[in-house]
Amino acid sequence: MIEVLWHGRGGQGAFTAARLLGAAASLEEGSYALAFPSFGPERRGAPMRAFTKMDGRPIGDRSAITQADFVVYLDETLLDDGWESELKPGGLVLVNSTQPASAFGDGRIVPLDADGISSRYLGRPIPNTVFLGALCALCDRVDEQALGQAVRAGMPAKLHEGNLAIVAAAAQAVRAMDAAAAFEGDLAGPDSSAAADLVDAVGCRG
Repeated sequence: MIEVLWHGRGGQGAFTAARLLGAAASLEEGSYALAFPSFGPERRGAPMRAFTKMDGRPIGDRSAITQADFVVYLDETLLDDGWESELKPGGLVLVNSTQPASAFGDGRIVPLDADGISSRYLGRPIPNTVFLGALCALCDRVDEQALGQAVRAGMPAKLHEGNLAIVAAAAQAVRAMDAAAAFEGDLAGPDSSAAADLVDAVGCRG
């Protein structure tokens, strides 16, 4: 089972992203998904969590995710000490940040300028679908075509074009990061830690 834990603030669309990811993952025959928010009222600006579970068989466990393959932070200020406790071995943290990866001091944290990417296509920062694109580049449980279907089915028509462009741009950005890491590893030689690319770090493909 692949599990995604979403951290965001009310109004950032964490549950919308969790739901769209689950909808996309379940489109393929023999694939199942479950998406749900944390309990309690969602207030704009207040921290909240959402969850997506994806598997090749029906999912009966509806409990909150405590350790995930991917932990997504729609707001960088929510990334706090102890983040490692929510991550499975081999997992990745995706965070909405303009800082370089080196600023975090841990190769498991992958920053993406989600506010910048979403502002480019929507005119304002709504970071949630940026991470859908990132996840489809990192994990074969879902692809861009399925995400496109989920976006068209789950969002108003006026939001389709911008969010589909965001998904494509984010997926391309992550694949470029992946290729750059592999290239740096080739230059540095087989003993370089840079040779481990993002996909292999998670072990989600294959």
